[in-house]
Amino acid sequence: MAVKALQAVSQGRNGVGAFILQCKRIDLHYCDWAGSSKGMNGFIKSLFPKFAAAHPQIEFTVSPRPAKHPVAIGHYINGRSKPICVRNMEPYEILKKLELLRDASGEKLKKVTKPVRSVNESVRGIWSPYHGNGMPL
Repeated sequence: MAVKALQAVSQGRNGVGAFILQCKRIDLHYCDWAGSSKGMNGFIKSLFPKFAAAHPQIEFTVSPRPAKHPVAIGHYINGRSKPICVRNMEPYEILKKLELLRDASGEKLKKVTKPVRSVNESVRGIWSPYHGNGMPL
């Protein structure tokens, strides 16, 4: 029996099965001596190396900003950015804010007017067993 090589390793199917993280860069700005940056300084020394190593697809920049409150800014692939002020926060609270920036899409927040969105709107509406002659209570 002859051994045959694979003709194609993988084929692209318009992004099916692929996930691209929307956050491309996170900037951390802090002050060396200000009291509001105490949590950010502790975060950078203790939790940040592990967080950065766990997310190699995100570029991180850490820069001092003297006499200003600490801020974390997320930059996204759609060109938008989202700044979050992290003054007077503990290191684990800052970690939660960075996870929020990582998971965000960068899109503007939209007001949801309808709970269900569909391409084909139903004439009858959403079915419920409590309408009509369905189930007695």
